[in-house]
Amino acid sequence: MRADDLEKKLTDSQAVIDLDPGAIDSSFVPDRLAGAPEDLESLVAQIREHGQQVPILVRPHPDFPGRYQVAYGHRRLAAVRQIGGAVKAVIRPLTDEQLVISQGQENNARTDLSYIERTFFALRLERRGFSREVIMSSLGVDKAALSRMIALAASLPGEVIEAIGPAPSFGRARWAELAELLESAAKKSKALKLISTDEFASSNSDARFEMIYELLRNAKPKARSDFWRAADAKAVKITETDSNLTLSFNKAILPSFGGYIEERLDTLYKEFLELNKEQKA
Repeated sequence: MRADDLEKKLTDSQAVIDLDPGAIDSSFVPDRLAGAPEDLESLVAQIREHGQQVPILVRPHPDFPGRYQVAYGHRRLAAVRQIGGAVKAVIRPLTDEQLVISQGQENNARTDLSYIERTFFALRLERRGFSREVIMSSLGVDKAALSRMIALAASLPGEVIEAIGPAPSFGRARWAELAELLESAAKKSKALKLISTDEFASSNSDARFEMIYELLRNAKPKARSDFWRAADAKAVKITETDSNLTLSFNKAILPSFGGYIEERLDTLYKEFLELNKEQKA
């Protein structure tokens, strides 16, 4: 209802005109992830039968005279392009900030975007240099919620988010679980390998999320086991998993060596920090 009211005010104050879809470019900050083709087909069928009931909002393109840029209505534009003919639009001069606020508010009012789409949109806006105040206005969230959204999106590999798509059935909790699973370099590698398969590509967005989630949740880390030798004797056993590296000192071979290393941990740590500082310089 809020979206309908927004669009009614818009169309009351600005004339709706027909534009050539070929003269319209997407917003400079995408807010949508690729979903299932059948989602667009449903909109195509609806517009084909009833016509385009709601105009899209565009602005004159800031870089290319004679062209336009979408603030909102990307799916309607895509549907009309598929059908053929002109698209109904309202043209309004908008700054970059006004465009992203209009773009976010319209989608937020219609609840068209999934949780991860809104979250990834927030991250993209911040990376484009928009202030937190502008992003909060665009998404209709408070400062704390926005911080959580951006932190979560930043903790997920962008290529994994885009490969999964909108995943409308999954909210913050499940995406946060997936982010934790992807902290492991080995598991991230497994996820990247999975998203390149034909089976993954042919599945819908929710199924793609489940495929990655189940693969990583059930993956068992491979432990590395080795020895450090002294005088050809196995003096220290080294065991490594994704989360831990353990040194086990054989006191029968070197009774005091473990204690010596323990006493020098502070010194070794300082040497480690200095080495890292030199390498980054």
